[in-house]
This record gives sequence, structure tokens and C-alpha cells, in this order.
Amino acid sequence: MLRKLYDWTLSLAARKSAELWLAVIAFVESSVFLVPADVLFIPMALARPTRAYRYAAVATVASTLGGIAGYLIGALAFEHFAKPVLEFYGKLEAFNQLKACAGDDTLLVLLVTSGLAHLPPIKVVTILAGAAHISFVFFVLSCIIARGLRFFALAWALKRWGEPIRQFIERRLGLIAAMAALILIILYFAAKYLGGSGALTSC
Repeated sequence: MLRKLYDWTLSLAARKSAELWLAVIAFVESSVFLVPADVLFIPMALARPTRAYRYAAVATVASTLGGIAGYLIGALAFEHFAKPVLEFYGKLEAFNQLKACAGDDTLLVLLVTSGLAHLPPIKVVTILAGAAHISFVFFVLSCIIARGLRFFALAWALKRWGEPIRQFIERRLGLIAAMAALILIILYFAAKYLGGSGALTSC
């Protein structure tokens, strides 16, 4: 099922309505969709490199709006909508673990790392942010910065190196971004611990 979903998303890049589909996929990946918008964004940017930054802007705006939708789902409709979605994708346990162990400040860091590298999955963190009622303004700013950085960095790399960089991006960029996000999390927790809190989580 996942492979078919991935292939279908990839096939959208060849359509005349690809830019609209990019906005749709970037929107729904933040709350209900499993395949990241990068799958569609990369072939689109390669096919029309002069529009790479435009596509990055579209994806950033749509992803941020999708994040806001996920936040509202978590804040207003967790039991009726968010919980079934998380159960369907097998993310409910991860959600409950984060909710039990992550304080507000930890959650703010996870918002950035999920936007940069899907670590943890974006839909889990956006819904959790709403359920935890963290600052809405900070939530929106973190979405714009983290997701914008991801898409515009991809656009820059694809414009500069073109097709030769595609295999590297598809195979290794996710791992590199995840490692960078993990390092950020480790540094944050280390600073928090050394700063005198004496605990890395609220568990």
C-alpha cells in the first residue's frame, strides 16, 4: 500500500496541475497523509529549475497551513479525528509517549526537527502541539522557519547540481537531515540538563 501511495504521489509531478498537487500534498502531509511532499517537489524542481524557489514557497506555505490544521485538530477534535488518524498510521503509541514525556519547551524543539527532517513525524508533532495548547504564534513561526529551510535548501541544491544530486537527495539527504535534527535534540537536552534542571524530560 505504501509503495503504491508513493508511486501515485510521484506520478503527480508529470501533470499540468502538479503545482496545485504539490500544495495539496504539502498541506495534508502535516496532519493525515503518509508520503512527504519532497517526493513530489524534487522531480518538479528538476523538471523546471527556474521555478524551484517558487515551488519551495508553495510547499512552505501549504505545509504551514497544513500544520495549523493539524494543530487545530489536536486542540479541538483529538478524540473524534486525530486519534483515529494516528491509530490508522500506527503513530498513536509514539504520540502518547511524546505527550507523557515532553514538556512545552521540548515540544518546541521537536516542532523544528520534525519540520526539518520528519523527526518525529510531522503529523504527530503538529497534533500534539494542539493537544498541548502550546503558543500558537510560536507554532506558526517554527513551521515557516523549519519547513521553509527544508524546501528552499532542496531548491538550492537542485538548481545548483541538477539531476546528479537527485540520487544523493533521495537516498541520503533524509538520513543526513535526521542526524542533524538528532544532534540538535541532543545538544538541547544536554544544555537543559547542564543548566540545572536535572531532568531531560517531564517523565
